Amino acid sequence: MSRTFLSGLIALTTILTPCKTTAAQEQVNIGKQHITVKDGRMTPETLWAMSRIGAYTASPDGKHIVYQVGYYSVKHNKSHQVLWVMNADGTNKKQLTTSARNETDAAWLDNETIAFLSDGDIWTMKQDGTSRSQLSKTNGKVEGYKFSPDRKKIVILKSIPFHEIIKENPKDLPKASGRLVTDLMYRHWDHYVESIQHPFVADVTMDNGQWTMVNDSEVDILEGEPYECPMEPFGGIEQLDWSTDSKQVAYTCRKKTGLLYSISTDSDIYLYNIGTRKTRNLCKPDDYKAPKVDPTTTLRVQAVNSEENLKNLPGYDQNPKFSPDGRYVAWLSMEHDGYESDRQRLCCYDLQTGEKTFLTESFDSNVDDFCWTPDSKTIYYIGVWHATENLYRTNLKGEVKQLTDDWADFGSLQMLDSKRLLMERHSYTAAADLYVVTPGKDARSTKKEQITEENKAIFDQLGKPTVQQRWVKTTDGKKMLTWIILPPNFDENKKYPTLLFCEGGPQSPVSQFWSYRWNFMIMASQGYIIVAPNRRGLPGFGKEWLEEISGDWTGQCMQDYLSAIDDAAQNLPYVDKDRLGAVGASFGGFSVYYLAGHHDKRFKCFIAHDGAFNLAAMYLETEENWFSNWEYDEAYWHRPQMPNAKKTYHDSPHKYVENWDTPILCIHGEKDYRINYTQGMQAFNAARMKGIEAQLLIFPDENHWVLKPQNGILWQRTYFNWLDRWLK
Repeated sequence: MSRTFLSGLIALTTILTPCKTTAAQEQVNIGKQHITVKDGRMTPETLWAMSRIGAYTASPDGKHIVYQVGYYSVKHNKSHQVLWVMNADGTNKKQLTTSARNETDAAWLDNETIAFLSDGDIWTMKQDGTSRSQLSKTNGKVEGYKFSPDRKKIVILKSIPFHEIIKENPKDLPKASGRLVTDLMYRHWDHYVESIQHPFVADVTMDNGQWTMVNDSEVDILEGEPYECPMEPFGGIEQLDWSTDSKQVAYTCRKKTGLLYSISTDSDIYLYNIGTRKTRNLCKPDDYKAPKVDPTTTLRVQAVNSEENLKNLPGYDQNPKFSPDGRYVAWLSMEHDGYESDRQRLCCYDLQTGEKTFLTESFDSNVDDFCWTPDSKTIYYIGVWHATENLYRTNLKGEVKQLTDDWADFGSLQMLDSKRLLMERHSYTAAADLYVVTPGKDARSTKKEQITEENKAIFDQLGKPTVQQRWVKTTDGKKMLTWIILPPNFDENKKYPTLLFCEGGPQSPVSQFWSYRWNFMIMASQGYIIVAPNRRGLPGFGKEWLEEISGDWTGQCMQDYLSAIDDAAQNLPYVDKDRLGAVGASFGGFSVYYLAGHHDKRFKCFIAHDGAFNLAAMYLETEENWFSNWEYDEAYWHRPQMPNAKKTYHDSPHKYVENWDTPILCIHGEKDYRINYTQGMQAFNAARMKGIEAQLLIFPDENHWVLKPQNGILWQRTYFNWLDRWLK
């Protein structure tokens, strides 16, 4: 559940995704919001007035940067995506797109020409926004693209009909709404799977000074294959890359459908030759045969040995990037099939020798994004360690060096020029902005220059919380890093209501994320102290700490939660032990439901968003069945049952409702196919039938996240009304 979301379940907490809008809504041209903040306190309306920096890219000469900004309107319940350009030092900022259309996915064709998506087709314009011209004419079907280095070809992503799993209805029943399902993976994340993306290669020419995609030149790289590329539900153009000589395309694909797809995370990196149209698998030998597995038993139990895993790479492999000299392809790789939160390593494939090397073995955590240096000898990457996402480098020998040591998260990176990096950075008290980073020999000598201040006018009006680190002793004698966030204008002589934050994933870091929903700054601004522990099962503290949660959702990780809140209540005099609440989403929501039956009257209220409540039901409800298999060990009907599975199902929160005695707010989206909304309804119904004060906030049009502005405001208001009612 966590690493499927790309960059951890960071997607759960760092929502930068634009809202989907109708054609009628597109006519509203939303711009930057200018607001006055009262009393320096962040409110839900303040949060949704902020601009959100999205994708960005530097010109080939490194002198200019084009970047995407999203503006949100609560009144119109939609977002508007626009493009800006600036000098590489952050000066001379100019908005390039001013229409009501969403214009996104900018790329440089040369130092003077920018390509971008508008209404599902590729357009070009000059660096100053003039001379707009339509490059592709696909009737709005382009969903992503990447030009070849020689600019003679382009890969475009388009959806094609897919009826392998859900059969197409008879032609004489055009209004029939039924779906005949014949296998698993018939829906994914928030939609029924009746189409899949394929990458197409097409020719590009320049005629009379205008770039044009040649008609009828498209070739489907996966022609006749019933597989998606990029991979659902969050994959994009980053899962494909062009070779330096423009003759090959590396792409990510999990070549499975139905039941086999639903129980496996085994994706591979394939190399497609443009001239011959032949494909080879870089992850597995030609004679590889997939082992037979029991689809109802964890692949953790059935896992082959590490030597076989090194040879066959049976886990998640994704996001290939060619070295500038064309000799290597590097990508992100996990070791085990079925384990989506496995440590994500950096794998490097030598195209001359066929040798695979892992370059970050000395870094006992995840690599989340990376880029090559121009000389092809070094790779810069970002990874989480001790609850922060910082910059590192490695060479081809696997010698790793940390280059920043910020209490912040760097979100992505790319080379700006031969010596500098262009990076996005955010924290608990700062939304995303762009930075130019000049790596030094170590963290002390690395230079960082902020080049955007997208929300400065708003932040200048806000009181700033204080963020502290605290190492807490756990019940098994270990040390756990816990973030403490104190309200603005904090007075140590007062006592404050305090929230225990329960992280999702279950293996997503409690690092310095900036969220437009689970936002610690707004919680602190409303007068709450937040206790956010990096409990057992989170990355950034070594493999043993990370993996201790699998098969044991109700064991040490729950004790870690209680250790964190008990430490705060007993040792921080400004924490009011009589006004404690526990909140969380996804696995955090599960944690809340479990703690509701085991908290021994510590808490005065609970909030659970999209949490699992009945694990036996969830085993068959969730669409990515590999997740439950790995985490629970096996199906609930197995007899005799393995110890971990027996404990998991026995400790399911729904079996401890008899102990519930505390008010609870349940929140869920009806389009959440990862953890179905019936889980939240069961929890709410159980509370009310027990006579416990409870509320259910349900969104018919939201998935595992809350993306629409008015729904976001409703979420925040309901959240704080509930907390204020019971803790203030």
